[in-house]
Amino acid sequence: MKNKIIERFISYVTVDTQSNEEVATCPSTVGQLVLAKQLVEELQAIGMAEVTMDENGYVMATLPSNTEKRVPTIGFLAHVDTATDFTGKDVKPQIVEVYDGRDLLLHKQLNVVLSPKDFPSLHDYKGHTLITTDGTTLLGADNKAGITEIMTAMDYLIQHPEIKHGKIRVAFTPDEEIGRGPHKFDVEAFNAQFAYTVDGGPLGELEYESFNAASAKITIKGTNIHPGTAKGKMINSAKIAMELHSKLPVEEAPESTEGYEGFYHLLSIQGEVEETKLSYIIRDFDKQKFQDRKKFIMQIVEKLNEKYGEGQVILELNDQYFNMKEKIEPVKEIVDIAYEAMERLGIEPKISPIRGGTDGSQLSYMGLPTPNIFTGGENFHGKYEFISVDNMEKATSVIVGIASLFEEKAE
Repeated sequence: MKNKIIERFISYVTVDTQSNEEVATCPSTVGQLVLAKQLVEELQAIGMAEVTMDENGYVMATLPSNTEKRVPTIGFLAHVDTATDFTGKDVKPQIVEVYDGRDLLLHKQLNVVLSPKDFPSLHDYKGHTLITTDGTTLLGADNKAGITEIMTAMDYLIQHPEIKHGKIRVAFTPDEEIGRGPHKFDVEAFNAQFAYTVDGGPLGELEYESFNAASAKITIKGTNIHPGTAKGKMINSAKIAMELHSKLPVEEAPESTEGYEGFYHLLSIQGEVEETKLSYIIRDFDKQKFQDRKKFIMQIVEKLNEKYGEGQVILELNDQYFNMKEKIEPVKEIVDIAYEAMERLGIEPKISPIRGGTDGSQLSYMGLPTPNIFTGGENFHGKYEFISVDNMEKATSVIVGIASLFEEKAE
């Protein structure tokens, strides 16, 4: 299984599937379609049934039931796109056969070093087979590790018919990283009662709570006048942007929060005197606090317009997804089954809130309760991203274990 995992994973990460929120098409980039077509061929090759890909790049397939019991149809999902935070072009994965616990030189010329001093969690991986970047791109374990593990688990179940299971549906989706993953997902066609995204991080992660999330795009208009004659005439949009940001609480930012603490996060700022654009994301687990955060942004914009003139500051505020806990708690048994599957494999389950979102955040509100399980990766979205192949094997075994447990517990 280990060699097959490595082979699959490398074949996926070397396809550039970085999504692009500036593009309205679905998928937002051609590379996602390239990988989706590759996955269709592979699903057919391993013997999956009802393999489909629609015009938007959503891939679905079925592993038929091999039991006479009445077992709920369950699904496993992963997304094909990689994050927009760092380049995903020309990924050159590097394999570390037996990690010795010391610094890993990812790129000699650029002196990019993956060190336990900076990333203490590396101490947990001594003796593991690791896959890293070459220091110039992200790796793409988020979420091509999930694709690898689902594909390998289905292959394993097909090769081992003695493991009884109900009907299993799998799906590989586009544009999760830009919040659009479920937008064109056909829940009715998927036809599962419950599902799991395989989109988590380190070993044992099991998550069924996510942020409530919104995006705030702010455009500030200015008036550029020659500085020598600007008194009373110039409106410097860049300075208004600084003023706006200064009104947000400094400690309520990603770099200062953890656990259930929410935040405002400035993703980007671009501008000059005439016009400045800011892009924020707003996050909170508590629904009322989430609403309060959005209201606070609106109040800041309102006061700046009162100060500088109506229409000078334009806010575009949009909800992205909501805390999936509300939809999963009524069917908490699906979390309990994943928990038990991990325990049976000697994995300590670590239930924690997702300080982010997965496709499951939206799918749960679309009628498909979807908690999230680990993939084995760390440091997603950057050049220090890495994954343990040993833990990818364990994630694959958890998928098999979940399928088996649903059958075992059925009447």
